[in-house]
Amino acid sequence: MFRRYLLPWIAWWFYRAWTWTWRLKCHEAPELQEARRRGESLIFSHWHGDELCILTLVTPYNIATMTSTSKDGQLIDFIIRRLSGATSKGSSTRGGIGALKGLVRLMREGYCASMAVDGPKGPLHKVKPGVFELSRLANARIVPMGAASSRSIVFHKAWNKAKLPKPFARVHVHFSAPWSPIGRDDDAKDIRLAERLANDIAKACQSAAENLR
Repeated sequence: MFRRYLLPWIAWWFYRAWTWTWRLKCHEAPELQEARRRGESLIFSHWHGDELCILTLVTPYNIATMTSTSKDGQLIDFIIRRLSGATSKGSSTRGGIGALKGLVRLMREGYCASMAVDGPKGPLHKVKPGVFELSRLANARIVPMGAASSRSIVFHKAWNKAKLPKPFARVHVHFSAPWSPIGRDDDAKDIRLAERLANDIAKACQSAAENLR
């Protein structure tokens, strides 16, 4: 009863109060600003560990994402929905393909997608093919992004080393220029695509950190 009904509300109010204190700034590449103005389909692509920073952007960026069927995943799912975002549920072992198709459907309804591209189980900072499959299915542009904060709590015991900016921290999010959609003839498992995206996300993370100085 507590975990199913009360804990999600506690997590929601805690996150809202906590993030209200952040001094958040976002930088968008001019190409992204133009793509958003035209209403193009976008996939915001980031590393695992940055989710707690990015959650606060669900409302202004009209985000939909895939969430885990685990107990912790359902807490995140509740928060996203309270922020007027949308979710498609699945995991690497149960419902993963259905969750991807559900996310495509949500994007066709007008949402932008957000995806931790080194998931669902890592290894960290190793891009998996899912983001390229989603880009091809949804005819969506991939937007490399990175987040940084002036001071954070790092959950070292978690596999993704999740970071939660501390109260009153400065938080900067950097959005790089969008890619063109992945074509039907492109191989989603092409290592060159993965290396290119990993490099672009690393640069976005570096830019976010530099803007904190």
